[in-house]
Amino acid sequence: MPYADNGGVSIQYEVSGDATQSDTPVVLLADAGYGPWQWSWQYPALAGPYEVVVPSTRGTGDSDAPDSYSIAEMAADLEAVLADHGARKAHLVGAGMGGMVALQYALDYSRARTLTILGSSPGGRRAEPISDDVRERLAANPEETSSLRTSLEPVASEELFETEDLLERILRWRRAEDATPEAQRGHLDAMADFDVSDSLYEITTPALVLHGADDRVIPAENGRLLADGLPKGEFREFPGERFFFVEQSKAVNDALVGFLADYEEGE
Repeated sequence: MPYADNGGVSIQYEVSGDATQSDTPVVLLADAGYGPWQWSWQYPALAGPYEVVVPSTRGTGDSDAPDSYSIAEMAADLEAVLADHGARKAHLVGAGMGGMVALQYALDYSRARTLTILGSSPGGRRAEPISDDVRERLAANPEETSSLRTSLEPVASEELFETEDLLERILRWRRAEDATPEAQRGHLDAMADFDVSDSLYEITTPALVLHGADDRVIPAENGRLLADGLPKGEFREFPGERFFFVEQSKAVNDALVGFLADYEEGE
């Protein structure tokens, strides 16, 4: 597996897919605390027509876990990955914190061709922040199964918990790839500090903003606020909670692949 270097911070990433439809890779950017496993439901829909690049966010997987976590630093990590891979342009797909990284990247760098933002926020005074209560409930220790299970409660439906084989797979992946408690706190602090609300007009990249109607971490209103502020933003709401793209994966994948295909055809 390749590694990219950003000022001494090593970021591991995976590359796969056939790229039969496009020479522009799709890059999947995970939410706070989660490893690349989070994209297990989108990867199969993308890896045929596209090359797919999946970085492990700093603090997760085999990437370094430095003392410093900010959205700007993670956007620089992404630039290091794309430069190392030799990608001239990339379709960025980010969930939660990963969506914030994609937005910051589109402001600071030039390789973003499209943005797909799931369950995220522009930050700023008009956006509702993650509450202290939800932060506490999201806290997870990859070495404790009970902690991993409990921390899924704010993001997943009761139906997911009733699907025992799926739940066990997620817990196994989380034990292997998720952030340490310290890194997760760094991720959540970075999200709390993020604010591009006054700069959204500068992001002219085509953007699809997807959100779960019942998201208890970042309310759907934040997603609408984001889409309204982006010059080329489109908002689509799906039934479900924060893991709507897991539990509504077919509908979400249809929207995502359709958006990318329409853009490729329209160029």
